[in-house]
Amino acid sequence: MSHLRATVQTIWEHVPVQRGVGNSVPLVHINTRDLLPTDHAYYTFLGSVTTPPCTEDVRWFVLKKPITASAKQIEIFTKEYPGNARPLQPLNGRVVLASR
Repeated sequence: MSHLRATVQTIWEHVPVQRGVGNSVPLVHINTRDLLPTDHAYYTFLGSVTTPPCTEDVRWFVLKKPITASAKQIEIFTKEYPGNARPLQPLNGRVVLASR
């Protein structure tokens, strides 16, 4: 299992079972670097938040290399966070820059 999948699995194992109700868990160590690919190259552009009113200015940084999670982990995430608040948007003249 990759560092990413192992880290995501650890997170899922300690997420509260019932929404809005906290739970006590033993001390859990999470290295957030394990949630990133080794290549940190990225694209950046101006946009907005993904929920209405979608007007706030946000500088997005999107990693060039995607990360992967298991099908089960994606299923759990989709169940907990259903739907996407906003579909992909056209560039509308925005400039996308790429890191080196």
